[in-house]
Amino acid sequence: MQWTDDAIVLSARKYGEGGAIVHVLTPEHGRHAGLVRGGSGRRQRGNLQAGNQVRVSWRGRLDEHLGSFTVELLAARAAAWLDDAGRLGALTAAAAVVEAALPERESHPEVYADFCALMDSLDHDPAWAQAYVRWELALLTDLGYGLDLGHCASTGTTEDLIYVSPRSGRAVSAEAGLPYKDKLLILPEFLRADGAETAPDAAALTAGLRLTGHFLTHHVLEPHGGHLPPARLRLVDRLSHFGTTSGI
Repeated sequence: MQWTDDAIVLSARKYGEGGAIVHVLTPEHGRHAGLVRGGSGRRQRGNLQAGNQVRVSWRGRLDEHLGSFTVELLAARAAAWLDDAGRLGALTAAAAVVEAALPERESHPEVYADFCALMDSLDHDPAWAQAYVRWELALLTDLGYGLDLGHCASTGTTEDLIYVSPRSGRAVSAEAGLPYKDKLLILPEFLRADGAETAPDAAALTAGLRLTGHFLTHHVLEPHGGHLPPARLRLVDRLSHFGTTSGI
């Protein structure tokens, strides 16, 4: 059996004498693994960096087998950000989150399209950190766990929404949430429909990542024995040390 598809490299791990087990995200075949012969060698190692866009051909005797990949590099995304720790960290975190969150070999073309859009934001958008948080919100929606941030869960109002219920994923207004504020998640202004256009500070970015991280952990990862990957935890730490996205 065989197929060919565009892909984003999620990870590559050394296997045997010079080989690598490579996980990729494809639009048609979802998250898929394969053996790349020579993948840990000098010629191929740079092509298999997380976030690189490639063309892969998979071949296996049976569909359920690991199979092998041949890989053609299309865009070396990771190399473009080697001197930008913030953007490179966001790219690495996104790849790790997708690998942890998606079932293997289940097609999610919307996740692939959103990942490509995120990488374009990392390329061109000075507000890339907000784009990353919004990407995680979109990932939750793509996986069937979208949050309702437009109306208060208690009163139905669309104004002064500053909290999110950690159980329902619905927004809560300042007044309705006041008695329970210690148990609610913060909804940062830049994620609100009426939010200001000014760049969020480190506290707002961290609150956004705590919000998405909570639902990724409890609804997507923990039910299957998973957890937020270390690259995602490092991104939170990195963003927490900067005042605005322009300073990252």
